[in-house]
Amino acid sequence: MKKTLLSSVALAVSLALTGCGGDPTPVSQDTSQDVAATQSQPALSSGIELENLDRTVEPQQNFFRFVNGQWLERTEIPADRARWGSFDELREAAEQQVLTIIQELAATPQEQDSEGQKIADLFRSYLDTDTIERLGLTPLQSHFAAIDALESHTDLTTLWGQWQSIRTGTPLVVFVGQDQRQSDQYITATSQSGLGLPDRDYYLKDDERSLKLLEEYQAMIAQFWQLAGWDEGDKAAETIVAIERQLAEIQWSRVQNRDRNATYNKMTLAELAEAAPGMDWSSLFQAAELGDIDALVVRQPSYFSAFAELQQQISIADWQQYLRFHLLRGNASMLPAAFDEASFNFYGKTLSGQQEQRSREKRAVNTTERMLGFLIGKEYVARHFQPEAKERMDELVQNLKVAFKEAIDQLEWMSDDTKVEAQAKLASFNTKIGYPDVWRDYDCLTIAADDLIGNARRSAECEYERMIARLGQPVNRDEWGMTPQTVNAYYSSTMNEIVFPAAILQPPFFDVNADDALNYGAIGGVIGHEITHGFDDQGRRSDGEGNLRDWWTESDERQFSERAQRMIDQYSAFNPIDDLYLQGALGLGENIADLGGLTVSYRAYQNSLEGQPAPVIDGFTGEQRFFMGWGQIWRIKFRDEALRQQVITGPHSPGKYRVLGTLSNMPEFYQAFDVQPGDGMYREEDVRVKIW
Repeated sequence: MKKTLLSSVALAVSLALTGCGGDPTPVSQDTSQDVAATQSQPALSSGIELENLDRTVEPQQNFFRFVNGQWLERTEIPADRARWGSFDELREAAEQQVLTIIQELAATPQEQDSEGQKIADLFRSYLDTDTIERLGLTPLQSHFAAIDALESHTDLTTLWGQWQSIRTGTPLVVFVGQDQRQSDQYITATSQSGLGLPDRDYYLKDDERSLKLLEEYQAMIAQFWQLAGWDEGDKAAETIVAIERQLAEIQWSRVQNRDRNATYNKMTLAELAEAAPGMDWSSLFQAAELGDIDALVVRQPSYFSAFAELQQQISIADWQQYLRFHLLRGNASMLPAAFDEASFNFYGKTLSGQQEQRSREKRAVNTTERMLGFLIGKEYVARHFQPEAKERMDELVQNLKVAFKEAIDQLEWMSDDTKVEAQAKLASFNTKIGYPDVWRDYDCLTIAADDLIGNARRSAECEYERMIARLGQPVNRDEWGMTPQTVNAYYSSTMNEIVFPAAILQPPFFDVNADDALNYGAIGGVIGHEITHGFDDQGRRSDGEGNLRDWWTESDERQFSERAQRMIDQYSAFNPIDDLYLQGALGLGENIADLGGLTVSYRAYQNSLEGQPAPVIDGFTGEQRFFMGWGQIWRIKFRDEALRQQVITGPHSPGKYRVLGTLSNMPEFYQAFDVQPGDGMYREEDVRVKIW
């Protein structure tokens, strides 16, 4: 394979962060082989942040601590953050670049209804706190009037349909996306929703900490009532929490919701009405502008059956209380400061551990990006994306694909028939890098500098109309799910594609001045992670066309499942905080992608050497620097509250365990650092996981 310097960076869907460490035996650099290798290489740095190493810790014992120990000791989480790590640093930099773009637009006159006017005036509307204070709850009065007018459960169902566009106070959501079994078509789907806390488990646990959190949540609801000038806030809060607890009791868990086969239940509206009697489904979908659909996918059938009965048992008066609260909750950051502060004190401080709220200006940037992201993205790309990065990224992705192809061919546990299918899927992968070929337009959206909540409502309605207009149209293969300035990346199973936005294609995750070893370990591992998502426990269920289809033999299915269960058991034994253990089943897809991605990137790195030894730099071999590159990118610190939330709700393991768990399964790591039985990073061979 052609030797190449990695030049870009890519990150896995919705990545979480942290790392793990240790200290290698010094490597002699005075052999003739090392000298010759060094002479044949360009004068590049190791890319290792030497000042972060904790040399009192051996890499064989705790590799995360070895690589990041000094960084962990000296780094303080910013007061307005719940966590801080390498990814957060890059996101902060991208946010500042976007802020500069917006400020320049806001500082010059813009033509009405132009892209610049929409960006500048949306930003201004968020910063105009005087107008926000003066208006109070007035911008929500039409919504409150709709709530007050409810007289029957049919009225309520109709309101839930009408409010699908604003996604407020709806215990179910309706959306349009690719059909997972016919990926060349769009289909309507519906899913459970309606909770004010991040997950159903917050309502179902009865330990002291969980009960205390529910009390504080209930107190926030009562405070909202008082701020709105309404009576009997304590009673309303009890009613609302009781409704949400009943919803939580019938909802599917996050582990259940990962199962793509279990959550694909195609029905007609008549079949839904039969499966979930007691609710006027026709009125709901008619009000949601989807009355003419001939089929939809119901993601959690048991929830919908139970909810259809439950919603009738709850009085209209109680539902009205629930709707009023969620209208306030969903708009709190755009309401007078007292509402904003009450919301932050619970969701920011209590739930996530933030000490201070982010500045109004930073939050204005986030809001503007959320509503007009692709408009901003065009200017971001023009200023900050180098075209040559796309070419070099293409080459890197191709190297990883070649290595994955070789890995499939050499799998001992997979049959030849299944290998043929796996290779066909890999060959069908599409890659998008940097920015869309076709930019999203916002012609449907009117923005006013003095109407923040109106802007938000119109934006939501615009995007909802854009979404439902897909029905009956060809699938848009040019569409992106992330803006170019997003520091992240993703794999889409229905598109069978990996996508790397521009903002992630830059330092600190790719270092143009560093030797290949670090870049393959850092960015290569992350790109490999994205590729492997197509072959994780859920990605493997789809074929090269993006359709849910069983292309596995029974024997291969069994072999895969046995290995996956070992991975579940491994991660379920990790105990990050208190009595909380990682949910191995919830994180299975991400952990498979980490191990598969780094394994295939190691193969790609070895291919790039073309049989020649890597130079020794800063006392570390190429193989050692490869793994140190992986360890560096996962450095992170969490506040305790944020770490608990991550463990309960997040499919990604905290970064520390993405290093410990992945490397302890890789024989290549054992060889690079001479890991022996009894070392902290050692696992017995019979419990190590090898899938891809």
